[in-house]
Amino acid sequence: MLSALCIRRPVMTILLMASFIIAGAFGYKQLPVAAIPRVEFPTIQVTAQLPGASPETMAASVASILERQFSTIAGVTSMTSTSSLGNTSIVLQFDFNRSIDGAALDVQSAISSAMRRLPPELTTPPSFRKVNPADWAVMFLALRSSQVRLSDIDAFANRSILPRISTLPGVAQVVIFGSQKYAVRVRANLDQLAVRGLTLQELQSAVVNANSSKPVGAIADNRQSSILDATGPITKAADYMPVIVTWQNGAPVRVSDVATAIDSVENDKVASWLNGTRAIVLGVYRQPDGNTVEVVDRVKAMLPAIQAELPPGVEIEQLADRSVSIRHAIADVEFTLLLAALLVIVAIYFFLRSARATLIPAIALPISIIGTFAAMYVCGHSIDNISLLALTLAVGFVVDDAIVMLENIVRYIEAGEKPMEAAFKGSKEVGFTIISMTLSLVAVFIPVLFMGGVVGRMFNEFGLVISFAILISGVVSLTLTPMLCSRLLKPIDHHEKHNFLLRSFEWSFNKVTSGYSWALKRTIAIPKTVLAITLGTFVLTAILFEAIPKGFFPSEDIGQITGSTVGPDDASFDAMVARQGALAEVVRRDPDVKSVLSIVGGGNAANTVNSGRMFIILRDKPERKDSALQVIARLRRATTTVPGINVFFQPVQSINIGTTQTRAQYQFGMRSSNLAALREYAPLMEQRMRRIPSILDVNSDLQVRARSTVIDVDRDTASRLGLSVDQIRLLLYSAFGSRQVSTIYAPDDTYQVILEADPRYADVNDILRRIQMRTPSGALVPLDTVAKRSDKPTSLTVNHIAQLPSVIISFNLAPGVALGQAVADINAAAAEIGLPAFITTSFEGSAQVFQQAVANQGMLLFAAVLVIYIILGVLYESFIHPLTILSGLPSAGIGALAILMLFGMDLSVIAMIGVVMLIGIVKKNAIMMVDFAIERRAQGATAEQAIVEAALLRFRPIMMTTACALLGALPIAIGAGAGAELRQPLGITVVGGLLVSQLLTLFITPVVYIWFDRLTGVRFSPRWRWWRSRGAPAAPAE
Repeated sequence: MLSALCIRRPVMTILLMASFIIAGAFGYKQLPVAAIPRVEFPTIQVTAQLPGASPETMAASVASILERQFSTIAGVTSMTSTSSLGNTSIVLQFDFNRSIDGAALDVQSAISSAMRRLPPELTTPPSFRKVNPADWAVMFLALRSSQVRLSDIDAFANRSILPRISTLPGVAQVVIFGSQKYAVRVRANLDQLAVRGLTLQELQSAVVNANSSKPVGAIADNRQSSILDATGPITKAADYMPVIVTWQNGAPVRVSDVATAIDSVENDKVASWLNGTRAIVLGVYRQPDGNTVEVVDRVKAMLPAIQAELPPGVEIEQLADRSVSIRHAIADVEFTLLLAALLVIVAIYFFLRSARATLIPAIALPISIIGTFAAMYVCGHSIDNISLLALTLAVGFVVDDAIVMLENIVRYIEAGEKPMEAAFKGSKEVGFTIISMTLSLVAVFIPVLFMGGVVGRMFNEFGLVISFAILISGVVSLTLTPMLCSRLLKPIDHHEKHNFLLRSFEWSFNKVTSGYSWALKRTIAIPKTVLAITLGTFVLTAILFEAIPKGFFPSEDIGQITGSTVGPDDASFDAMVARQGALAEVVRRDPDVKSVLSIVGGGNAANTVNSGRMFIILRDKPERKDSALQVIARLRRATTTVPGINVFFQPVQSINIGTTQTRAQYQFGMRSSNLAALREYAPLMEQRMRRIPSILDVNSDLQVRARSTVIDVDRDTASRLGLSVDQIRLLLYSAFGSRQVSTIYAPDDTYQVILEADPRYADVNDILRRIQMRTPSGALVPLDTVAKRSDKPTSLTVNHIAQLPSVIISFNLAPGVALGQAVADINAAAAEIGLPAFITTSFEGSAQVFQQAVANQGMLLFAAVLVIYIILGVLYESFIHPLTILSGLPSAGIGALAILMLFGMDLSVIAMIGVVMLIGIVKKNAIMMVDFAIERRAQGATAEQAIVEAALLRFRPIMMTTACALLGALPIAIGAGAGAELRQPLGITVVGGLLVSQLLTLFITPVVYIWFDRLTGVRFSPRWRWWRSRGAPAAPAE
C-alpha cells in the first residue's frame, strides 16, 4: 500500500513533496496575470474607406461584396457590418478552435479576390486587424499642449508613438481619437469660378499638376552620372495660393483668385477633449488572445523613451489603465486565499487541540496549492479571478483528505496505539475513503470539459484548477500525511491541560456530539417522515431552481464608465460639439468622477457625426462613496438637464462578448431581407421595449431621420449637352465629398490635399445655380440646368447581420433585475407586437451567450450527478451505495438557491459554478459514513448498528471538513476588495449549500442507508474484501 511505503521511506516522501513545491514555484513565476481566463472568440475587423460615399452606397458596393466573399471562409460563426458616410466596418467572429492567424490569412485572400468587384474609386484596399471593436481599450494616452498645434501633436503621435506601440506583442491596434492629421484644404469660391468662367475640375487639375512627385531620371556621359530632379511637391497651404489655374487676357488666374488654401486637418468632423481641454488621445487595444497586464506593462516600459522625445510644451498622460483594477483584484484574491488558509488551520487546531497535529495539514495545504501552479502552467492557464477563486475554495477541500487521514490516526493514538502503529492502521483503514472522496469530487467537472463557448471555458479553467489541487491533495494525504503522523504525533497525555478556549470548544463539541447522537436515534425511528423530507428536498430544489432569477455575470466595478452620446439624426458636428461639451461638464462635477475623456464625431463606421463617446474614470474605491452603478444612476438624472443630446452609461466590464460597441450592455437584433418592413417594425419594437419596466436605456442603431438632399439629374437634358451622370456625381464629389485630390509626400509621412467648396455655400438651391460644368463644346452650364433638388429622410448607418439588413436594439437592466427576466419580458413584447415571419429576431452578444448557458444548465447538473454516480458505482461495485451517498444533494441545492434569493442575487454563471462545486462537496459526509458502515457490516453488524456507529465515529471529521470548507468560502462570500462583485455569488452559494446540507445529510444519509438495506438486502460491497486483502505489512517495532 502506498501509505505504508511512504511511512517506511520518509526521505523519498519528503523529496517527492519538494518536487511539487519546486515545480509549482517555477510555474507560478511563468504564469501570466489576467482578469479572467482567455474566453474571447477569434475576431477580425475589416475596414474600408471611400470618403463622401453615402451609407447606402458603402453597404451595397463595398460591404455586401466583401460579406459574400467572407461567407465562404471556414469557421465563421458571426458576421456583422456597419456602413456609414464613407466608411464600412465588417467584423468576423470565428469558432473558438479556429486559429486567428489562419483566419487572418483567409480574410486576406478573400479581400484580394473581392478587389476587382469593388468600386474603382476605392483606391486603398480594405484593411483588417485582429481586434474586436466591442472591446474597451486597455489604456489611453492623452497628449495636449497650450503651445503646440494639435496637427503637430498628431504628427508626432503618428510618427513616434503609434508605430512603436502597434508593433508590441499582444497589441492589436492603436486608435487615435480626435485625430487632427495635417492636410491642405483648397476651398473653392464658386462665385469667382463662375465670374472667371472656370470649373471645379479645372481648379482641381491645377492643384494636382502643381503637386507633382513624378520621377525624372538620371543622365550620364563618358565621365560621370547625375541624378535628375525638378521642382517638387508643395507641402504648405500658402504655397498653393500663387499656383496658376489658367491664363485669361494675358494675365494669370491663380488659385488665390478663385479659392483659399488653408493649413487644416484631414478629418475636421472629429474632436476629443480631456477634462475640457482639446487633446490627441491614443487608445491601445489588445488582440483577442492578448494579455491585458502584459500589454500595459510593455507600453509603460516604452513611455520613458517617448517622453524624452516629446516636443517642448507637450504633456502625455496615462488614462483608464485596465491593469490597475486587475492587479488590485488579484491582490485581494490572494489575500483572501491566505485568510482562508489561516482560518482553516485555526479550525483544525480547535478540533484537534494539538499544535503538532495541526502542523500536519498546515504543511499539506501549501504543498497542494503550490503544486497546482505547475499544472496550471502546463495547461496554459493564467493567474486570474477564476483560477484564484478555485484555489481559494480548494483551501477548504484540499485539507479534507489530510484531515480524514489525520483524524483517523489520532483516533487510534487516543485509543492507546503508538504513533507508528496508529499510522499504519489508520492509513490502511481510510485509504479507500480518501480515494473515493478525491475521485468523486474531481468527477463533478468531467462534463464541464466538454462544454463549449464562453461559459464552457470559464468552467473549464475553474474545474481543472480545483481538480489539480484536489488530486495533489489526495496524493499528499496518502503519502506525506501518514508519514508525518508517524513521526510528529505523540501518545495522548490524558492529564494534559488545555487553555480555556480549547476546553470550552471541547466541552461544546462534546455537547453537540451528544445532541446529535440523541437526535439521530430518534430520527431513525421515524424513517417515513425522513424519507418524505428527502423527497421534499428534491421537489423544493426544483421549485427554487425554476423560481430564482437567472443572470449572466455579476456587474463589476473596476472604476471606469463609458457613455455613448447621440443627438438628433440631422445634428451638425458643431452642434454636437457644443452639446457634448455641456454634457461633459455636468459629468465632471460629480464628486466621484476623476477624469472625463470626451470624443465627438466619426472616423469609423460605427461613429457618425451625430454621435460621441465618453470615458469616465472614477476615483479609487477608498476615495469615493458610491459604486459605479450608483454613480451611473446619479449621472442619468444629472445629464437630463442638457437639451438636444442623449447619453447612455454602462460600467466597463472584464467580460465583454459581442462584435459591436452599442450604447447599452445587452442587444436584441432584428433582421430581414425586406428592408422596408424592417424599418417599419423596428421602431414599434423599440417603443414597446421602452415600456418594459425591467430594462433601461432602450435605443437602437436605426437612424433614418437624417436629412438627405437628392440631386435629381435630367438625363435627357444632360445627354443633349454632352454630359453624363457620372460626370455630375464626380463634380458634386469634388465640391462636397472632402475629395482627396492629391498627396503630399513628406519625409516623415504622407498628407492629403483636399478640394471642397467653401463651407459658406450651404444652400443647396444656391449651389446648383453657382456650380458650373463645361460641356464638350466648351460652353459653361450651371448645374441647375440639368439637375434639381429634392429632400428625403435617409439613414446615417446601414447595418447587416449575416448579410441581411438588421437593426440592433440595445438595453441595460433596471436595478435588481436579472437578465433572464429581461429576456423573457422582451420575448413577450415581440410576441405581443406580432412580428411577421420574414423578420428574424435574436439576442446578440452577452444576452445570446446567456440564453445558451441557461439552456445547458439542467443538462450540466444532470451530467455532473450521473458521472459521480458512475464513479462511485465503479469504486463501490454497487448500484445502491452511490444513491445513498447522493441522497443529500438536493439539500445543498436548497441552501444555495435560498441564500442567493435571500441576498437578492440571481443564479449567474459564477453562482452556477458554486452549485456544481456543491455536488462534489456535500457527498463527502455520506462517503465517510457509508465507508465505515460497509466495514462494520462486513464484521457482522446490522445496518442500523453500522450506520449509527459510523455517523457518530465520523462526526468529528465530518464537522472538521465542513468547517474547513465553510471557512475557505467565507472570505469570498463576505465580498470585500476589488472585483468582489464577480466572486461573491460563488462564496455565498457554497456557504449556503454547505450550511443546509450539513444539517440535513447528517440525518438523511443514515435513514436512506437503512431503507435501501431493507429494500435490497445488500450487506456489504465485495470491494472491501479486495481492498482489505491488500493490507500493509506489519509495522516495524519501535
